[in-house]
Amino acid sequence: LSDPKEILGKLGGKCIAEYKYDGERIQAHKGINKVTLFSRRLENITHHYPDVVEMVRRYIKAKEAIVEGECVAVNPDTGEMLPFQELMHRRRKYGVEKAMEMYPVHLYLFDLLFCDGIEYISKPYPERREKLKKIVEETDDISLSQAIIVDNPEDLTRFFEQAITDGCEGIMCKSIASDSIYQMGARGWLWIKYKRDYRYEMSDTVDLVVVGAFHGRGKRAGTYGALLMAAYNHEKDVFETVCKVGSGFTDEDLEKLPEMLKPYIIPHRHARVVSKIEADVWFVPAIVLEIIGAEITLSPLHTCAFGKIREDAGLAIRFPRFTGRFRFDKEPEQATTVKELIEMYKTQRKTAS
Repeated sequence: LSDPKEILGKLGGKCIAEYKYDGERIQAHKGINKVTLFSRRLENITHHYPDVVEMVRRYIKAKEAIVEGECVAVNPDTGEMLPFQELMHRRRKYGVEKAMEMYPVHLYLFDLLFCDGIEYISKPYPERREKLKKIVEETDDISLSQAIIVDNPEDLTRFFEQAITDGCEGIMCKSIASDSIYQMGARGWLWIKYKRDYRYEMSDTVDLVVVGAFHGRGKRAGTYGALLMAAYNHEKDVFETVCKVGSGFTDEDLEKLPEMLKPYIIPHRHARVVSKIEADVWFVPAIVLEIIGAEITLSPLHTCAFGKIREDAGLAIRFPRFTGRFRFDKEPEQATTVKELIEMYKTQRKTAS
């Protein structure tokens, strides 16, 4: 469904809303001496995910358990979620170790079927999730799915848009009623997928200003993992955030970024930068980069055109990527404007989802 009022109506006016991750569904069986992973169709996929086996073994604090979750490919340097296609590199018979290094994953857990002799299938969903929370030790690689309890369409819409901005397919809205038992496959109206019936395509690049940065990890330790990018609001003479970009940079780019941005470091957010996001490092708006993305979406987190399209949302670029082009020929005030991004959002090509 794509109508938040209809979804809440079918779920009794209140539900748990969870991120619907763009990954592979996994059912993990933890025994005393063994962990086995199954796909949605109950195909044994243990061989493809030795790292997930280790996560389940170490961080599920139960002797025996059956849990369900979504395995999502992540950028090893920024921790950002990657599209489902990237995860498919893990589905290979040979070179599993190499694939594991190149395409690490995060396991987001959302359900519990069995734990240490107690069957949870017939228990209501809130009880299953509460027990799951108690037995999972959350780390950078394994956690519970992001979720909130909602009872109004506005909050549901905001959460949905944040999920889209973060790289998810949409959200799952789950019943919290006493009859919200576990059901394999078709779940009637106990679980409802809230997704768009269309998506947009961003056909052109934009020139955005670097206003902040986030420390890298893994290979990017010691440099920046991602940059906070902003568009120029020429009416207010401020820079409004529109995305965090960590993809598209070469090793050479990453090496020179700290040096290039060093003269512009300041100890706090610049007075002309409007941001809800707290960066690790702030800059004077100066450096302009060319960025491409999958689409422009509404986001409650970014400030670009906030309130212009809808009262409680700004614009964000989904799956942004640096094209490799530094726009040293442009002053920050010559970057893509908020007005231009509004026009781009309105004229994006709709394609069926």
